[in-house]
Amino acid sequence: MRTAIAGFIAGSVSVLVFHQFGFFIANELGLLKVQLYNMRPVPPLGVPTIVSLAFWGGVWGIVGSFIVLRLPAAVDGPLGWILFAGIVVTLVNWFVVLPIKGQPIGGGFRMPGMVVVPLVYTFWGVGVWLIFGLTRRALGGTKWNG
Repeated sequence: MRTAIAGFIAGSVSVLVFHQFGFFIANELGLLKVQLYNMRPVPPLGVPTIVSLAFWGGVWGIVGSFIVLRLPAAVDGPLGWILFAGIVVTLVNWFVVLPIKGQPIGGGFRMPGMVVVPLVYTFWGVGVWLIFGLTRRALGGTKWNG
């Protein structure tokens, strides 16, 4: 249970800090125009976009915590989180989430989004790795166990 709680907290907080920072950098470099900390309501519940993103980031944090912790030792730390976020989360977003929302697969595979989005998810993954380790210790578990 501690793993799930730590994963949710880490994923949610990482959206609020690292994910949004990644989009901030993309905005500053002129690569994308993304509204940070967007408060626009999202159907069907009408919660602000940033709250929805943080919730789903938490869900991905739970999923990732159970997957990354079981990877071989060479990739069970930051590299595991980077690969999980940059590859798995990106592909699910492109091929499942966007079509469910009525958007084209991969956002139409347009540049620079094809590069920026995986990099932003990678920022998120680094954040989850950092926050997950701290949260697990605060909840009484070791960095990677029980």
